[in-house]
Amino acid sequence: MDYFSIIAHLTSINGLKMSKKQLYTLEYPVRCSPSILYDFLSNPTALQEWFAEGVDERDGIYYFSWNGSEETAELLDSEDEKFIRFHWSNAPKEEYFEFSIEKSEVTNQTILVIKDFAEKKEIKDQSMLWHHQVKELFHRLGN
Repeated sequence: MDYFSIIAHLTSINGLKMSKKQLYTLEYPVRCSPSILYDFLSNPTALQEWFAEGVDERDGIYYFSWNGSEETAELLDSEDEKFIRFHWSNAPKEEYFEFSIEKSEVTNQTILVIKDFAEKKEIKDQSMLWHHQVKELFHRLGN
């Protein structure tokens, strides 16, 4: 089951009642340079290797496909080797998901930080989905 199939399933279980989503953050130490990691977070071809079955970008709009369905996300902001922030076209205006790259001051290790929005009761499930996606990213990075 892919990311969006699980989200659709969770939505159907919980009904159509929507509550205010909240921002949550996940952090993952990564064994690669910020420039390589940033490429995997921003380049459509690299995103296709770990995030979605198909990824295309035209004029700042990213087209992600899973199991024949397509979702679009607008590129809101980015800075090379620092972060990239997207907004799903079907999400409320204030919601986004973001990949940022930090360096640990103590270990000098690269840290992938993911910020996303979810209803409070779904944060655990959403986090598990991100863990699965990041595991695939690490596989592609050779971690």
